[in-house]
Amino acid sequence: MLKKLLLSLVLIIGALLSIALVRTLMHSAPEPTVNVGVTADIDGEAAINNLAASIRFKTISHQDKEKFSPQEFEGFIKWAADTYPEFHSAMQLEMLDYTLLFKWEGGDSSLAPILLTAHYDVVPVIPGTESIWEEEPFAGVISNNRIWGRGALDDKSGVVGMMEAATYLIKNNFQPARTVYFSFGHDEEIGGGGAAQVTEKLKQEGVQLQWSLDEGSFVNRGFFPGVDKLVAAINVAEKGIMNLLIVAKAKGGHSSTPPKKTAVNILADALIKLENEPLPGSLEGLSAVMFDEVSKHMPFGYRFLFANRWLFGGLLDSQMSSTPLINAMIRTTTAPTMLNGSIKSNVLPIEATALINFRLHPRDSIESVTEHVRRVVGSDQVEVRTLGGMEASGVSSWESPGYEIISSSLSKVYGEVVSVPGIMIAASDTRHYSKVADNSFRFNPFSIVPEDMTGFHGTNESIAVDSFIAGIKTYVDIINEGSSN
Repeated sequence: MLKKLLLSLVLIIGALLSIALVRTLMHSAPEPTVNVGVTADIDGEAAINNLAASIRFKTISHQDKEKFSPQEFEGFIKWAADTYPEFHSAMQLEMLDYTLLFKWEGGDSSLAPILLTAHYDVVPVIPGTESIWEEEPFAGVISNNRIWGRGALDDKSGVVGMMEAATYLIKNNFQPARTVYFSFGHDEEIGGGGAAQVTEKLKQEGVQLQWSLDEGSFVNRGFFPGVDKLVAAINVAEKGIMNLLIVAKAKGGHSSTPPKKTAVNILADALIKLENEPLPGSLEGLSAVMFDEVSKHMPFGYRFLFANRWLFGGLLDSQMSSTPLINAMIRTTTAPTMLNGSIKSNVLPIEATALINFRLHPRDSIESVTEHVRRVVGSDQVEVRTLGGMEASGVSSWESPGYEIISSSLSKVYGEVVSVPGIMIAASDTRHYSKVADNSFRFNPFSIVPEDMTGFHGTNESIAVDSFIAGIKTYVDIINEGSSN
């Protein structure tokens, strides 16, 4: 009997392995298709000098309106008009506060327009870190084949890149069939009030965009294990954002006679509970589509796992959750960011609070996340208060014209690129623009490597010269193809 059971077990394992191997062999990358075409002959030297010049304007967004520096924003706007006269002459310009909305009228009014957008405001440099920058953050220095400074990646490269691309087309007598809008936001980093105004204006005018393109992910190399090809995750969705306040309550008093559990202890216990029971995350929906495609280009071992998620799903989810960037792609993230306790060192607080920031995966909602947190930490001593937020975006189609145009343009410029639909883990102005667009995409056509990531809102922000020029060429093709049919 035992021999028969062992034999049956061996046969079952053998059958499972056979199935898994067949699925792995089928889960392989197709032959690459490179969209060969003539790319724009960009004046690279002028373009990189223009990006460097734009960085020298300290267009910093501040939540505190008293710190707003209108002369920097006005200086940038004047510089743009002086530097790109053809762009400004070919288009109608309307200013909504300091956000710039350009309209490039198309020849065929029956075609729905498209929108390309970026923002020229930047975040402040962390006080005290200026000395550890390789180049001064607002000097706009070009060195070591890179353009340095705040906004080089986020997102003046997008603004300048679009103006360079459109100017190139204008100088070559291009006239769009489809109307093209350009919107350059002035306050994306603090919520995008300018983008909201643009959206409201378009809505009032009855404008419904075929698609829009905003900042998002980049052309990546080295971000996925075992993949040595360029990967372009064209974001078709954007995570939502919400804040909850966890309030732990206890009796106050003097710190010389503390009880066994103070409000701070109770709060700490609640945070540990929340850490130990994160929102569920797994490869499904959009995340599954993305990793299914990327994994086809991985070595055999990885392909074996991804091709057989039915067998190794739990292992994959566990491994992917251990990497912060990938973890953020597959679940709603939980991040305690602000703590508050007593007003004085020798006073026991009656309340201790923690503000928790959540970035919502499209599978979750503000209501479901709130319910989860209340279930995990709520008690007579712990209250969960909602502080508002914004739901995750809808998911745009990766089989639509806009997506195909972006993917095709990348292939023309970069050669073999693995284009996959992705999810934006941060926020963008598209949370406003998507209200008047059939489909919305979030992608910067510049290439980066993992080392570049520390520059986003951090230190030594910079972009490679070759990457910037390639991005401009891609914008040229996106505008050309996107507005021609």
